[in-house]
Amino acid sequence: MSALPIAPPATGARVIVGLSGGVDSAVAALLLQEGGWDVQGLFMSNWEEDDDAWCTAARDFQDARAVARELGITLHRVSFAAEYRERVFRHFLREHQAGRTPNPDVLCNREIKFGVALEWARRLGGSHFATGHYARLLPATDGPALGKGVDVGKDQSYFLHALSREQLAATLLPLGTLLKSEVRQRARRAGLPVFDKPDSTGICFIGERPFREFLGRYLPRSPGPIRSPEGEHLGTHEGLPFYTLGQRAGLGIGGRAGRAAQPWYVAAKEAASNTLIVVQGGDHPLLAGAGLITGSWHWLSAPRHAPFGARLKVRYRQNEQPALLTPHADGTMHVAFEQPQRAVTPGQYAVAYEGERCLGGAVIEAVTAVYPRCAAA
Repeated sequence: MSALPIAPPATGARVIVGLSGGVDSAVAALLLQEGGWDVQGLFMSNWEEDDDAWCTAARDFQDARAVARELGITLHRVSFAAEYRERVFRHFLREHQAGRTPNPDVLCNREIKFGVALEWARRLGGSHFATGHYARLLPATDGPALGKGVDVGKDQSYFLHALSREQLAATLLPLGTLLKSEVRQRARRAGLPVFDKPDSTGICFIGERPFREFLGRYLPRSPGPIRSPEGEHLGTHEGLPFYTLGQRAGLGIGGRAGRAAQPWYVAAKEAASNTLIVVQGGDHPLLAGAGLITGSWHWLSAPRHAPFGARLKVRYRQNEQPALLTPHADGTMHVAFEQPQRAVTPGQYAVAYEGERCLGGAVIEAVTAVYPRCAAA
């Protein structure tokens, strides 16, 4: 399925590109300019809480300025830090306090990058807003559909599944048909100064800082026991919000007499007793989920009302898995996997695909275990 063309609807039509200071958004602006759009850039500051974030944002802004100067386009700068704190970060903290593991990047896209930033783009005279995401807009009878990026290793449609159809209609995704290697080649040929800048990693506002240290600034530590499913005391955790299902590192459990020398993994959180349940071995049955229940499903296609087969992701870095999806009358969804999946995590998102098209997704609310979860003794 081919992506929608990115030619402007009329001569001189303006598009506002979210220029982050990285190579992807720089090439997105370049391609749109070459395609005949009147391109302007928008640099967004979404986090202004500490010196590290300020320094990183300052460096990125200077890189965005250098790109805008090379392309000869206007660059606007705006802070959405207040909106980010209210619409994304509050939810992020509430979910961690509840013992779940949220994905703030999904909310950031819906609420900030394609929410308030899109509104700003319209104030600046833009008919469309564009980013350097690796995803495609596909033609459909009911409007643009969200498709996977051609570069399988970079596809970011998972992070965009919560956008509305109205947001998609005002969006351009110029990199969806390109490989990352091609993007860097285009940047190099065009003389863009960020052609070899390393990709940013980590959660959108945390970056590469130690996650537990960051979260500890906002949530109190509440130590409790670490136990095996059989009730054996193995150590002390710092607080359930600081751990996620399937986690291996940072548990502080050494070798145990009489046990095999296998690593330990988080299998469950027992909120009532403030207990972290851990198991040995990445293939332990308590890490396996046969299915899941989601919250209200967000459709990017015509809603389905009968059970249907699709391929599902329960985290970004995962191959799609075949599953049977059963919609409920209240908008929630039951998912039964063809094969049990490891460490399915409440708070994360389940996102469904049919071929190249993203059908939508929802927050994972509960997991159907292959074996019953064992409460701490």
